Amino acid sequence: MKSYTEHLTFHTKKKIEFINITDTVEHIVKKSKVKEGLCLVNAMHITASVFVNDEEDGLKNDFIQWLERLAPQEILTYRHNLTGEDNAHAHLKRTIMGRETVVAVTGGTLDLGPWEQVFYGEFDGERPKRVLVKVIGE
Repeated sequence: MKSYTEHLTFHTKKKIEFINITDTVEHIVKKSKVKEGLCLVNAMHITASVFVNDEEDGLKNDFIQWLERLAPQEILTYRHNLTGEDNAHAHLKRTIMGRETVVAVTGGTLDLGPWEQVFYGEFDGERPKRVLVKVIGE
């Protein structure tokens, strides 16, 4: 079995941002030379996420608004923020959106549905953060 790993670094311009990383992940799969297997894409920070969804601006804005209603930035009673931090909302948003995604690799490419794309979700940005991409298989 083959295994190939790369780390991506993102430094977003905004605190909350979604970045389509499908092409980058697909390029890593091709470099791995794995034809049949799995690709793990994992946010390595507890205030960021990786998920699969549709590349559509309205939907991305809906996610941001929905997440803000569930875990607003401006809640002064978050206990985590009482420690001197100000990002409790980002931890909660990450929990909702998930830590990672696993996509099948078939014929040497990501086996995504017709509208599926891989996204990096940042909830406490404006600083460098890493994402792990690990491809395993034959």
